Amino acid sequence: MGRQKIKLAKIEIKNHLQVTFSKRRSGLFKKASELCTLCGVEIAIIVFSPAGKVFSFGNPNVESIIDRFFDLNPSVNPSSTAFHLLDAHRISSIRDLNMQLSQILNEIEVQRKRGEALEKMRKNSQIQNWWEAPVNELVFHDLEQLRDAMEELKKNVSKQMFEVTNPTTFFDSNNVGVFDQYETKPTQAFVNSSAAAALSNNFGYCHGFF
Repeated sequence: MGRQKIKLAKIEIKNHLQVTFSKRRSGLFKKASELCTLCGVEIAIIVFSPAGKVFSFGNPNVESIIDRFFDLNPSVNPSSTAFHLLDAHRISSIRDLNMQLSQILNEIEVQRKRGEALEKMRKNSQIQNWWEAPVNELVFHDLEQLRDAMEELKKNVSKQMFEVTNPTTFFDSNNVGVFDQYETKPTQAFVNSSAAAALSNNFGYCHGFF
């Protein structure tokens, strides 16, 4: 089957009418721009939407094209017609500029909120990692917290050192000694007592030998 021919008639549904107008208007202006680029023509298009809004396209600009048109057609009364067209073009230009301004202002607002969020995250990060700040920059409350944290750390280190230097020995079902898995280091008292026992044994052995 070939492509079905669509009957050209005014669209009755308002929403469909507006969507179709927006698409066709963009296509019309695009084709006009391509024609200017390919052929170097000067063109002016002024379109009134179904809602009464004005849209325009011009190369090099709408005003110069309208002036040239009336210069080449002196029989046309330019008084009311030209004023109406130029006024419509100005309204269209002002509306486009207002839309661009609104978009820029919205983007600025988005960036401002994003900056505030990043600044808040940065401050929260500084608060969470307050102990990383130089001591001379800490307030009294932070210094108290730092002191308490260091005292707690000292207790934990002392406890860990005691457990490492005093391993616990226990036996399994085969009566095999199983030691703590830490790398142990004998205490000074253990070294002294071991040395004393060794000297005593040596002297006793020598005494018996002689």
